[in-house]
Amino acid sequence: MAVDGNWNVTLTTPMGERQTTLSLKSSGGTLTGTQGADGDTAEIFDGAISGDAVNWKVSITNPMPLTLEFIGKVAGDSMSGEAGIGPMGSFPFTGTRA
Repeated sequence: MAVDGNWNVTLTTPMGERQTTLSLKSSGGTLTGTQGADGDTAEIFDGAISGDAVNWKVSITNPMPLTLEFIGKVAGDSMSGEAGIGPMGSFPFTGTRA
């Protein structure tokens, strides 16, 4: 699938830009993989893909324990969308194929 592979993702938050790495694999409508930042890596969960639409969740502990929910679209070697950060609202993200 077009989303499979490694991605460099930039999340724009009130605390500044956060860089993450993302490794994705799709099977049917299911999206699995890992997302990492600052030396920590976590399995994504509740991942789905439909056409060019992707979404997944990841739980992080740094800078604080949160579950982030990413909702976006893939176009070739780029992706973009919004990341929901619980009570802090949602913020834009962009990604490029690594």
